Amino acid sequence: MKINGAQAVVESLRKENVDVIFGIPGGVIIPLFDVLYDAKDINVIITRHEQGAIHAADGYARSSGKPGVCLVTSGPGATNIVTGLATAYMDSVPIVALTGQVPTSLIGNDAFQEADTTGITRPITKHNFIVRDPDELVPVMKKAFYIATTGRPGPVVVDLPKDILTSEIEFYYPESIKIPGYNVTTKGNPRQIKKVVEAIKKAKRPLIYAGGGIIISNASEELTKFVKKTGIPITLTLMGLGAFPATEPEFIGMLGMHGTKTANYAVDKCDLLIAVGARFDDRVTGKLSMFAPHAKFIHIDIDPASISKNVIIDLPVVGDAKEILKEMTKEIDKLDIDEWRKQIEEWKKEYPLMYEDDDILRPQYIIEKLYELTKGDAIITTEVGQNQMWAAQFYKFTKPRTFITSGGLGTMGFGLPAAIGAQVANPNTLVVDIAGDGSIQMNIQELATITQEALPIKVLILNNGYLGMVRQWQEYFFNRRYSGTDLKKYKHWEDEQFSKDKELPYIPDFVKLAEAYNALGMRIEKKEDVEGAIKEALKRKVAVVMDFIINPEENVTPMVPAGAPLRKMISSKEDAENYLLA
Repeated sequence: MKINGAQAVVESLRKENVDVIFGIPGGVIIPLFDVLYDAKDINVIITRHEQGAIHAADGYARSSGKPGVCLVTSGPGATNIVTGLATAYMDSVPIVALTGQVPTSLIGNDAFQEADTTGITRPITKHNFIVRDPDELVPVMKKAFYIATTGRPGPVVVDLPKDILTSEIEFYYPESIKIPGYNVTTKGNPRQIKKVVEAIKKAKRPLIYAGGGIIISNASEELTKFVKKTGIPITLTLMGLGAFPATEPEFIGMLGMHGTKTANYAVDKCDLLIAVGARFDDRVTGKLSMFAPHAKFIHIDIDPASISKNVIIDLPVVGDAKEILKEMTKEIDKLDIDEWRKQIEEWKKEYPLMYEDDDILRPQYIIEKLYELTKGDAIITTEVGQNQMWAAQFYKFTKPRTFITSGGLGTMGFGLPAAIGAQVANPNTLVVDIAGDGSIQMNIQELATITQEALPIKVLILNNGYLGMVRQWQEYFFNRRYSGTDLKKYKHWEDEQFSKDKELPYIPDFVKLAEAYNALGMRIEKKEDVEGAIKEALKRKVAVVMDFIINPEENVTPMVPAGAPLRKMISSKEDAENYLLA
């Protein structure tokens, strides 16, 4: 069957069961959009910025387990997805990004809207391709999806010159493909698994530290069975939240910089740390030389490059977490660790996550109310900063793929477009973006996409008038010198309408902004109005923006200062001063 390159791309997408693409058209990819015009089986969602498109594809992938696809033009279209590629790369998200490119005869000539997309994106993708031969187009498409979704997943770029899209080719889509040098190990070494089980049986204070790899490998059920059978306490990373139900007694909360005191103390005192699908990143370990100082380390991961990358591992097992946990569960029984469990329960009672219960509108209370009113039956996306950490701490995630957040890169502006992808992938599920007033503005234009597509996404803004997480560090460590973080200060116009005596307006007025985008806007300033506002928002079948005016100097606690050991958690400015003096 002879078809042109653009038709071949669309047929390849069909073969990969792609039913939605996020993107923006441009000059060199008009031929591809022209074919998509007639492709009624593929939903093309046009975002308002390319960064919005790739974050939407990311949210789609994380919430569905299927690869996300975005389509953008050459030059600025391609460079605008760089942040999204890095976000997906750091968090191991399968994305195929199709980028337009100038005709092959013009590559390297500084043509209009030309950029070296493959050179720019090489460090932040699992792999990338530029198609220079029409006969290579279809095999490259097959390779792109295979690489993106196997092993440790990640984003793959396919750069498509305009003349490749208009060239005639013979279409044949291979059933399978082999790539020299790319071999994925899924089965764990039986001898290593046996050694791991023996080490666990001997441990007196074992602890499971699980991450996003559990969710990626769809191993939540296997993890839960292993925990329930052994009775080992479990802590999760930010990316792992939902991999094990937060309502179960074995769960001790998130660990790391803003983890629970129970989790961080347990890491500090355990004698065996069983890491599954996690990578020992710096926000988890704190001061590396003092991380789990009494423990031997077991590390189960599909990516051999992650083993002993940050922490020297005593017992590594390379393979798929789902398969390895199945084998481990067969070989083990309930452990005799009652004293350890008793210590864990004492820490839980002594150090619960807390905030001041008064008449002030506090973000923790809002998150708790959201959880109570949704009963945990929602997909939560977040922006990045304090809003993200409060969501992680105070919303109880009980199922995988229900917490969508940027972990490794920490990308502000991620949550709103990610909510689009999550809602498209899960049309009958409530999707809520928990945001800060700073972060939400980085991709606020995607409200237009939400309303145009009639997506009933709820946006919950925790508005403190600051870039809150940076402000918190400035409060603790820089003597409240709020340089560059106050979003309410402004220079007055020399005009009567904006006199210096006028009460400070909201900048922006999120209620008016929501209405400008044809969404419902609500402002909530009192604690007693929180429950009613959330109930009203949840019952509406439209997009809703809830602007909660919270305590400006509310902080995320506990907090481990950068470079400190996990046991050195602080909960106030006084703690921070004492830490600095020490």
